[in-house]
Amino acid sequence: MTILNKLIKLLHSVKDENLKWRQANQDSLAKLKHARVLAEKALEAELKKKSVLLEHDIGLLKTRHDAELTMFKIKCKQDVKDYKQYLASLDQLKSSIHDSYTHLPEAVAFTIHHHAKYLLNKMWEAEDVEQKMQHEMQLIRFMTTVYEDTRLYLEGATTENLPQRTLNLIRRQ
Repeated sequence: MTILNKLIKLLHSVKDENLKWRQANQDSLAKLKHARVLAEKALEAELKKKSVLLEHDIGLLKTRHDAELTMFKIKCKQDVKDYKQYLASLDQLKSSIHDSYTHLPEAVAFTIHHHAKYLLNKMWEAEDVEQKMQHEMQLIRFMTTVYEDTRLYLEGATTENLPQRTLNLIRRQ
């Protein structure tokens, strides 16, 4: 039994030491618990603050996105309207060629019209602004040439039976 008594004494001495240590460090433990509670509350407050800021930033982003989307939709609608007007203008151009050169085979008028549509589409599909401007200048030059050919023919200022300058421009492009 002495071993059992020694074990019990050892256990009591460990408990006593633990109790003495706790009593000696009670103030420190209380301060640590208090500091932990304060730190947790500060962290919680910081998280709430960041959450509010994040919600605000998300709201701003949504508002900005909605505005950009609305502007993009308006721009797209205007682009479609402009494209339709270009196509109507090209149809008028084809009619003008056909009316001016009544003897001209319809296939030639369609070729001129098709080339103008080709230039329009190249201009429309260009992603780079500089390329877009170059294609636009080509289209303007082409339409101006067609207009000049038909005007000169109708005024009798040329003896050409075909819109030669227009056809030459198609060959070069």
